[in-house]
Amino acid sequence: MGYAIAAAAFEAGAEVTLVSGPTGLGSPPGIKIERVETTEEMYRAVKKYFAKSDYLIMAAAPADFTPKKISPGKIKKEKGGPPLELVPTIDILKLITKIKEKGQRVVGFALETDNAVKNARTKLKEKKLDLIVLNTVGKTTPFDSDTNEVIIIDKKGKTESLPRLSKTELAAVLIERIAAL
Repeated sequence: MGYAIAAAAFEAGAEVTLVSGPTGLGSPPGIKIERVETTEEMYRAVKKYFAKSDYLIMAAAPADFTPKKISPGKIKKEKGGPPLELVPTIDILKLITKIKEKGQRVVGFALETDNAVKNARTKLKEKKLDLIVLNTVGKTTPFDSDTNEVIIIDKKGKTESLPRLSKTELAAVLIERIAAL
């Protein structure tokens, strides 16, 4: 979805920098791309580019947790394997909106399975977003689909349910809504 949004923003005339985690997708023509591997690397890149940006559209779904301890080598089956302990990763949106300046707009995405609209509204408010795009993957759209069905929620509480669209069509609609902020 992030690649489709970057392409739609570029087509609408924006100067676009795409911060991308690992993917098999190629670099979109005309768009500056910075590839990252970890949530921490994504945060550093987003922070660097956000300082000179008008909009941040955070369509990424970086990991919420990471292993507490990483084994330096292979873990043998005979040992039964250690318990997997996880620690929270950095919350990019929460940290970025703390440094948001007047006039900058931040759009986030929410992937929810239960109490979707309520949880998205909470995320919108807690993270001080201008707009949130609620994606209920799994219930209406498979995760690896080229289509998506979303609900857009603005900070005034207005919701807009969009029908199932291709990611390219959805990206164009989102760029329209974001430009109107």
